[in-house]
Amino acid sequence: MSPIIKRVLIGIVGGLITLVGVIALIAPGPGWLIIFTGLGILATEFAWAARVLTSAKGVASRAADAAKIQKKHQLLLFAGLSVASLIFLVIWHEYLR
Repeated sequence: MSPIIKRVLIGIVGGLITLVGVIALIAPGPGWLIIFTGLGILATEFAWAARVLTSAKGVASRAADAAKIQKKHQLLLFAGLSVASLIFLVIWHEYLR
């Protein structure tokens, strides 16, 4: 297969997968995962896609770090939900059955 045909096919396949990922952002589905897959395919032949993929990975990594909850807060949240669940079960068992 000639290099130009291979490049065009990779461009079409990667572009379509990336487009499906963008649609999946609006519709139910793993949109970002599909977009990263499409960009990964495009990055095998196109330098601009490799730069976009590297930048997107950095943004996703920073967003994941910002969303992390401290261990102390995780334990407090777990304890609060456990107590609330026990109270609900006692009320349900005693009064709502």
